[in-house]
Amino acid sequence: MISQRDPQDSQNLRMMLFSVQHEEKRQSTPQFEFRETRAAQDFFATCRSPETCCELTLQPLRRFPLDAAIIFSDILVVPQALGMEVVMVPGKGPTFPDPLKGVEDLLKLHQKVDVATELGYVFQAITLTRHKLEGKVPLIGFSGAPWTLMSYMIEGGGSNTMAKAKAWLYRHPEASHRLLTLLADVIVDYLVGQVAAGAQALQLFESHAGHLGPEQFSDFCLPYIRSIAKRVKAKLREDTLPVVPMIVFAKDAHYALEDLAQSGYDVIGLDWTIRPEDARQRIRKDITLQGNLDPCALYAPKEKIGELVKKMLEGFGTQRYIANLGHGLYPDMSPEHVGAFVDAVHAHSRHLNKCR
Repeated sequence: MISQRDPQDSQNLRMMLFSVQHEEKRQSTPQFEFRETRAAQDFFATCRSPETCCELTLQPLRRFPLDAAIIFSDILVVPQALGMEVVMVPGKGPTFPDPLKGVEDLLKLHQKVDVATELGYVFQAITLTRHKLEGKVPLIGFSGAPWTLMSYMIEGGGSNTMAKAKAWLYRHPEASHRLLTLLADVIVDYLVGQVAAGAQALQLFESHAGHLGPEQFSDFCLPYIRSIAKRVKAKLREDTLPVVPMIVFAKDAHYALEDLAQSGYDVIGLDWTIRPEDARQRIRKDITLQGNLDPCALYAPKEKIGELVKKMLEGFGTQRYIANLGHGLYPDMSPEHVGAFVDAVHAHSRHLNKCR
């Protein structure tokens, strides 16, 4: 999916959703203004401006015939709500000047978080954007999942190994569970608040699942992924809010597809390293799949993009499927090639639906 942790890319394109059973007319603008708008101010200052987030959410819809919008924000606003400082360093990405070094550092975190106070700017952006969309496409909210957020908070930024964060799981399992529980509690309130503000679907990004093996995933990821879905849906019912569809994306967790299909989510996002046919065989037929074109395929000539999209759609089939990239766009990717991807999805979808 066009996804979370490519900090300098066109983040608002992180999750372009395309249904193979839906098409609409293209809207266009004279130019694609996303990068220009994003470059005008500090990244997290942008995240805290509801008006700017709204504009950045709407811009791709003016350029591409997308079937949904995802609110412009970042998964690391949750650690900020817990009292941690996060800055976006040019050429490096998100950085925690004072990451968690030892178990005693957990005491520095806010143990109770009022999401309406700490993350109200996200809710305001969602409400404003929902009004501006005027019902043209659904609006999606999101959060990072506990393990992914924990890994950033301990590593202090991105990492190829996640060795510091994984060391906690081995050395301090009880403290790790305390931190993951704290994060899950905030995430539940945060996601419910997004629905109250107007979000019509929710996505949970466990972007760093692939750094764990099956046993650690079962111990430190899956219980929290399940709990978040169960608690969010229960709280939505309790608050008489719509029980919206929920999507989970656990990158590289191929070993856990069956478990994810039983975790309470309506949609399972897939990265590009698994064959659609294999995922279909392993996941229940009542679960929708989302994905999964390799983002680097967008570097290919437009004709090749079309061929790759056709193969992807044929692999997934026309039922219970949302066409998407398998992860994030990169900063140097051409909007014209993004457009070629979108157009190919719609063109081949129409053909496949006629042939059903």
